[in-house]
Amino acid sequence: MLGLNSRDFKLFIIVCIMALAAPILLNPFPTASAMGESFNAGYPALMQRFVIFGILVIGFNILFGLTGYLSFGHAAFLGVGSYAAVWMFKLLSYNVVPAIILSVIVAGLFSVVIGYVSLRRSGIYFSILTLAFAQMSYQLAYSVFTPLTNGETGLQVYNDDPQILMGENSPTVPHFFGLEMNAQSVVDVAGWSFTFQNGYYLSAVFLILAFYLSIRIFRSPMGLMLRAIKSNQTRMSYTGINTKPYMLAAFVISGMYAGLAGGLLAAMDPLTGAERMFWTASGEIVVMAILGGVGTLIGPVLGAGIIKYLENIVSKINDGILHNWFAFMPDWLDNALVTIIHPFIGKGWHLTLGLLFMAVVIFLPGGLVQGGQKLGGLFRRKKTDDAADGAKTPAE
Repeated sequence: MLGLNSRDFKLFIIVCIMALAAPILLNPFPTASAMGESFNAGYPALMQRFVIFGILVIGFNILFGLTGYLSFGHAAFLGVGSYAAVWMFKLLSYNVVPAIILSVIVAGLFSVVIGYVSLRRSGIYFSILTLAFAQMSYQLAYSVFTPLTNGETGLQVYNDDPQILMGENSPTVPHFFGLEMNAQSVVDVAGWSFTFQNGYYLSAVFLILAFYLSIRIFRSPMGLMLRAIKSNQTRMSYTGINTKPYMLAAFVISGMYAGLAGGLLAAMDPLTGAERMFWTASGEIVVMAILGGVGTLIGPVLGAGIIKYLENIVSKINDGILHNWFAFMPDWLDNALVTIIHPFIGKGWHLTLGLLFMAVVIFLPGGLVQGGQKLGGLFRRKKTDDAADGAKTPAE
């Protein structure tokens, strides 16, 4: 089906269900409630970030997972895509379609330039070159190209911008042919309240398309060639094959994925700043890929979801919330637990992320996907052993 083998098609269906049913699947997982505001995994803006960063890391995985070339500057393409989208909002209209198209094109052209130079080196030298380009891009956006980027204030849309295609009845927020991206609707089912957001579902559709394209690339002759380059690029060169065009193609495709994610971020909030291009943002992309499982198809999506969950949920938990959770316990035990957990929540959520990352790298080098495969193997082995025991006849 759809040019995929049975295993890949099942995985694709799982991703489709997860993406389209996320408002329902994640809604029952509340984590904190404070000041009358509820934080849960089904919060629309948070789910949209899950999806957008999933697209970003899927693209990064095409470069790093298939070729082994580690880019430390991938956030530069995310920032460029965001700036391009906001400029399209300023010049034409708030329609997200031209903005997203321009984001992908500009990020692709930018990645051609950076990739052509960076791919002249390999290994750590390639990584340092991409990091250098990303930091130069950050500094240019922050202080040099202020007429284009608005410097530290960030680029946003103003009432006096041209917006030459803006009609009298056009929405004054990002929209998809009149369908507002941030518009929400709530459906109550059996006591549960499900919140749906148009922008989320647009991003989810792009995630599904991006995931499908990544499967086709992984299974294509080009994907096989990229794996061969990762295995032994020197041997490939000795056979007379020029590996540079394949490497550049993977780099550009990965950059265009990042540009798409940048455009969707701008559609979610038409304000972008240079901080999206900072080196820490690139490091976060690397952590997402490794945490989920580099070189796997679904791993990057899992990694992006976990990182954004920790960032947006665990970082909002404070001591007051913990005391509410442990209120049924004796005071001494309540205070002891809050004291132990305190360094790992709120502003200390990076410590939780660091411990999780260390555990995955040490015990699951293949990421969370490897952990899932090990669990599946244990269940299959137990089922096989039980079947074998049942087939034995008792000795007389």
